[in-house]
Order: sequence, then C-alpha cells, then structure tokens
Amino acid sequence: MRVCVIGTGYVGLVTGACLAHVGHDVICVDNNEEKVKLMKSGQSPIFEPGLSDIMQSAIQSQKIEFSTDIAAGVAHGEVLFIAVGTPPLPTGESDTRYVEAVARGIGANLNGGYKVIVNKSTVPIGSGDWVRMIVLDGIAERQKTLVPAGGAPDDKLPESIAHFDVVSNPEFLREGSAVYDTFNPDRIVLGSNSQKAIAAMKELYAPIVERQYAADKSLPAVPVLVTDLSSAEMIKYAANAFLATKISFINEVANICDRVGADVTQVAKGIGLDSRIGNKFLQAGIGWGGSCFPKDVAALIHTADDYGYEAQLLKSAVSVNERQRLIALEKLQQVLKILKGKTVGLLGLTFKPDTDDLRDAPALNLIEQLNRLGAKVKAYDPIISQTGMRHGLSGVLVETDAQRLADGCDALVLVTEWQQFSTLDYAKMAQLMIHPVIIDGRNFLDPETMVRAGFQYLGVGR
Repeated sequence: MRVCVIGTGYVGLVTGACLAHVGHDVICVDNNEEKVKLMKSGQSPIFEPGLSDIMQSAIQSQKIEFSTDIAAGVAHGEVLFIAVGTPPLPTGESDTRYVEAVARGIGANLNGGYKVIVNKSTVPIGSGDWVRMIVLDGIAERQKTLVPAGGAPDDKLPESIAHFDVVSNPEFLREGSAVYDTFNPDRIVLGSNSQKAIAAMKELYAPIVERQYAADKSLPAVPVLVTDLSSAEMIKYAANAFLATKISFINEVANICDRVGADVTQVAKGIGLDSRIGNKFLQAGIGWGGSCFPKDVAALIHTADDYGYEAQLLKSAVSVNERQRLIALEKLQQVLKILKGKTVGLLGLTFKPDTDDLRDAPALNLIEQLNRLGAKVKAYDPIISQTGMRHGLSGVLVETDAQRLADGCDALVLVTEWQQFSTLDYAKMAQLMIHPVIIDGRNFLDPETMVRAGFQYLGVGR
C-alpha cells in the first residue's frame, strides 16, 4: 500500500520505517529541512536500537523516502498518518496545534480518491471528529481560492476530494524497544465507524498481524481490537495511566518497606506471581518520567476535570511520583548529612535506558535540587556522554566514562538502569571516591556485590 507519515518523531519515524520494511511504499514528511536531509542519508535523528538499520534497508530497497513536501505526501498516500507531537500545556491539556496544522494541510492538498486519515498522535478524546472537521475546513479554504473572479464559492465539496475517513490508531511503543514493539505488538487498536477504513487498516497491518516479522513467528495472530473513535483514544490514555499508577503503587509500598524493614524486591516478586497482578511495572525506584506517562496522565486528569469529574487516584499517582524523585536526595542527606560542598555523581541521565530522551527525566530534578543545596554534580550516561546531546543540561559536569565520574565523588546515584552499569569496575570506582557510597535509584545492582566492592549501598525500599 502507499503510505504517508507526517511527523518523524519517535512514533512517526519508527512507524514509517517499519511499514516500509514490511513492503509498503512510504513517504515520511517533516517540515524540518535539516532533519529530512539527515534521514535521506540513512541516519536517524533519534537513538533507537535497530532503527537506523531498518531505515537504510528501506532506502536501499526504495520503499521509503523523506520529504518536506506535504502535498507530495498526501498525493502519494492511500493511508495518511498524523504523527506529530502533542506536548503538554501548563494546564495539563495537550497542545494540539501541530495536529490541527497537519489536518488542515491534508485538507488543502487532498487530490481525489479515497483516503484513510490515521491519528497516530496521542490526542485528546474526541479528536477524531475534530480532525475530520479541520480537514473539511482545509478543503473549503482551498475551494475558496479556486473561485473564479466575480463568482460565488461552491459550498458543495466534490465527492472525489472529500471522500475520506478518520481512524484512531494509538501507538503503544516503548522508547528503547520501539522497533521490536512495532513487529511484536500485544494488540492493534483501530477506532472508526467506517468498515472501509477498518478494512484498509487491516490490510496495511496484515504482515504484522500474521507475525511475518515477529521474533517468534509461531505465536497466534496479533489481536486486532476494533472500537469507536473515542474508545480507541481513551485506550491509549487509560493504558499509560494504569502503568504509571502501578509504578507509583510499588513506590508507595517501597517507602513503607524502608520504614518497616521489608525488601520491596521480594514483595514485588511475591505479588507479581499473582496472575491478576503480574510482575511488569513493579520495579520500585525514583519514579517515572519521559514523554508519555507524565503528559498522558496529566491530559486524562484534565479531561476528567473538563467533564466535571475529579480523578483522585490519578492525581495521587502523580503526587507519589513527584515525591519519589526526591527519595535519592533524602538518602544522600541521611548518609552525607550536609550536601553543600559535596560532589555527587549520577550514573545515567536519560529517563530510561536505550534512549537519548531527557524529557521529564528524574535526573533533571536531582540536578536542580543538588545544585540548590550547594553540591557539585557530575554525570555519566552511555548515550548523552558520547553524542554530546546536552541541551537543557545545566549545573552538571558530564563525564566521558564511569571512572572519571567516580573520581573525587562523595557519593554516586544510579539514576538510569543501563545494562552497561551491571558490569562496571565498581571496586576501582570505590577506590577513586572520597566516600564510597552508592544510592541505587532503580534497585538494579546486587547489594552484596556492591558491599564486596567497597561501597556503602542503599536501595529503594530495601
């Protein structure tokens, strides 16, 4: 099928590259000329394992191209994905102006023939009908420009131009494993009242549904859930809100464990064996961050407020998470007492491993608070340290390796559970430190191993 993806962030670029990999003809459109130039060369503007290889393979097979020309993209695509960002506003609601601009641009460039317009961006509930309205507005605006001199605008839109349907197709990709998740999804959700649009989307996703590119091709077909537009939009918010709440729950339990002498890692294992609960997202630590959980939970709370309902559980999940980010700071104060004049090293900066994303990362809160208390802050991150992507980082010295980080530190805080951190030479690092103290903010390291290496070890809820 012919596909156009508008917006090449994490979701858009991964979606476009993977659809090209399974055999569709894809045009990815972005208004950033430098970014498009970079992608044309086969380089990914984001760090995502496996993405560059997929891009380069698709370019070589001429299944994907990158452009700044939305008109060319709309003309090409049978299926048009809207995959631009919806960042949070100060009120908590989503900023939908980029979605609006794209929808209007699609309407202004529809060229006849049936189109399926797919909301891949995480948009407020009810946006499917809103996007349809904006597309029609874009068509109407173009119609007015085509009116001959002295003529009257024709309010009736030609069916060949206005023949389209809108589908909500929320994404459930995890940064750091987005390519894997695309080929191995738990489910595919399609929201629409149009059987024709649903049929087109099922055809589009058939190779993935049939597990042709899955890690385990013997698994049953991927479940495809067909819903109305609003339910599909709600599924995305509800999924992320539930996972964020589950993390806040185990962090709340961890804080109680710290006080009563229990070990939250054992507690999490015990409750995770209950099939009704499961063991995923029960890793206690210093809280959740990134581009999705904070934004989506805030947006759902705001939507509830708009409709006269106070989402108390979700507000509490956010409150617990905000407090949890300061747990590492409290533990540093317990061990070092006064932090003014001390040097603290952070192992990891990104909000999770295998990504270069610093959006709403707990490390940023730690840096801010440590600076406020007069501590010197150093950091080492496997990606940020190598790429030099240090925009938005202030008040921290970014080191090039872990031993440089440890040298002269009074304490280390493991912020991001990068796999590389499990094999560092901690005995050597302990020798380089003034006080060999480590706060394991992700309960990632083995306490006994760290003690043997010479560290005073403190975990979360342990």
